Amino acid sequence: MEKPCKCSYCGKGFNCPSQLETHMRSHTGERPFTCPVCEKGFAQLCNLMTHRRLHTGERPFACSQCGKGFTQSSNLLRHQRVHADYRPFQCPDCDKSFRSPRDLLTHQGTHTGERPFTCPVCAKGFIRPFHLLRHQQVHT
Repeated sequence: MEKPCKCSYCGKGFNCPSQLETHMRSHTGERPFTCPVCEKGFAQLCNLMTHRRLHTGERPFACSQCGKGFTQSSNLLRHQRVHADYRPFQCPDCDKSFRSPRDLLTHQGTHTGERPFTCPVCAKGFIRPFHLLRHQQVHT
């Protein structure tokens, strides 16, 4: 079924004009919702409301196992993998598995030899950003 409201930039369809209006902001860069504390702008009101939690310290999404709080439900879901030891991201080169795609990608550098984190002072490369930060202390 074709959706009646079409984006003039990319052709994506929407069921109602308000959805199209919100989508158009991704093309125009309009950010009508502004944080009263830091003046950062947002395209959607829900994103402003989530952002304001950074200033208030509100963390309404709590882990049922350890009590740690989060500003977003998606962050809570990611955290809960720690307790379940859920590691769905399998390395194709060895038998190790990881909790996130980012952790897997970082690990794969051990197989490829790629060292994407480079010291700006001496150009030495590192697999993990933490290793680069630790190394940079040598130069200070």
